[in-house]
Amino acid sequence: MNLKITIRFIITVVLITMIVIFINLSLGFFIILNRSTNNTSIVNEVNDFSPEDFTNEFDKYLIEDNGNIHIHKDGEKILEKKEAWIQILDNNGTEVYNYRKPPKVNEHYTPVELVHAYKYSLEDSMSTIFISEKDFDGRNYSYIIGFPFKRIRRNVISYDVDKLANNIKKGIYIILIIDIFISLLFGYLFSRRLTKPLVSIINDIKTLSEGEYNLQREEIGIYKQIYKTINNLSSKLRSNEEERKNLDKMREEWISNISHDIKTPLASIKGYAEVLSSEEYDFTKVEMEEYAKIIEDKSDYIRELIDDLNLSTRLKSKAITLNLKRINIVPLVRGVVIDILNDSKTSNMDIKFSATREVIETDVDEILIKRVVTNLLYNAIVHNDENVGIEVKIEKKDKVHILIKDNGKGIKEEDLKNIFERYYRGTNTGTKHKGSGLGMAIANDIVKAHDGSINIKSQLGVGTEIEIIL
Repeated sequence: MNLKITIRFIITVVLITMIVIFINLSLGFFIILNRSTNNTSIVNEVNDFSPEDFTNEFDKYLIEDNGNIHIHKDGEKILEKKEAWIQILDNNGTEVYNYRKPPKVNEHYTPVELVHAYKYSLEDSMSTIFISEKDFDGRNYSYIIGFPFKRIRRNVISYDVDKLANNIKKGIYIILIIDIFISLLFGYLFSRRLTKPLVSIINDIKTLSEGEYNLQREEIGIYKQIYKTINNLSSKLRSNEEERKNLDKMREEWISNISHDIKTPLASIKGYAEVLSSEEYDFTKVEMEEYAKIIEDKSDYIRELIDDLNLSTRLKSKAITLNLKRINIVPLVRGVVIDILNDSKTSNMDIKFSATREVIETDVDEILIKRVVTNLLYNAIVHNDENVGIEVKIEKKDKVHILIKDNGKGIKEEDLKNIFERYYRGTNTGTKHKGSGLGMAIANDIVKAHDGSINIKSQLGVGTEIEIIL
């Protein structure tokens, strides 16, 4: 994996580098070739000024007066401005006129001397010269205009075309070889720098996929965000794993409790059924009715457990369809309170009911919401002493709020965190509570199915407050 990524990065970097090198070489070769083939001399000038053109056009300032050749006053001013000088020669190369000529400049030139002076400049006078000519009535005069080295310099290049081409070709090969080597070297170093953390990231992901969640990477460099994401993912997976283990433990305990809760009534049902079917005993009608009632109660208890399991599964998988109707929630909740107080087992409970309005309408599944309120009220009863005070209150704000508050034992913090988990039975569960452990989870799922929420606050020794928001 490391080698594949490294090679891929090397290829990318090398290709980019080679393209840049090719462009640079092509441009450089074009410039060299253009200069080499089109120029035999290179003239450097500080400003945008062509001394060749200046010299050729200066002939208009040359004038003849009674056989004497000299330059116009305007020409003198121009030469002074350019810091230049002029020397006019006849057909024999002898000076006939000069203006601002340096002292060491010759007064006579042979053709060879003139060519040499033009080609290599006048070193003695520190001048670069340019030559042109003008004809006066069939008499031809040459003139030299010289510029100081500080303004204009001439460099002459002589070369063998075939040799130059071969040298350029060799130079290109050498440059290519050097650049390829440099590209490979830097490409390798660059790719190693990039791929090393990538390989580490891939290994981290592989580690996470194998169930090892104790990863913590330093969040630095260009992959800082990725390291941060890996750390968050590791933390989340670790938390989920701990939660799953706790859930598995709770589920095992729950299954054990449910099995015990089902076996106990089943044993009673089986025992009383065997007694009733025995021919050894002669039961009175009252005894038979008593035993039948016990069997019925135990059967109802088992049915309720199974109904809880079924409802919980349907809610969890969202397989249940809500039968929503517009109803007045006040009489519904009041009816639940009345039913509990009418039950002989809970008739002595202190339950107070109040509502800010007599009519608070909302769209709910009446049966399921009734189940929620019933579950929460019975939890408040069975988890507390008989003298517990319970307050049920309904308010209409922006939403419907159903408050169930008691002044009982309260709930421990560790129990409060898991209160809505399936299979969970808190440590405050008393012996009189024989439920499935699904009551709070079912209530929470029903409220969520109505796009509502349940908030719970509790303090040991003070009591518990549960708020249903619909």
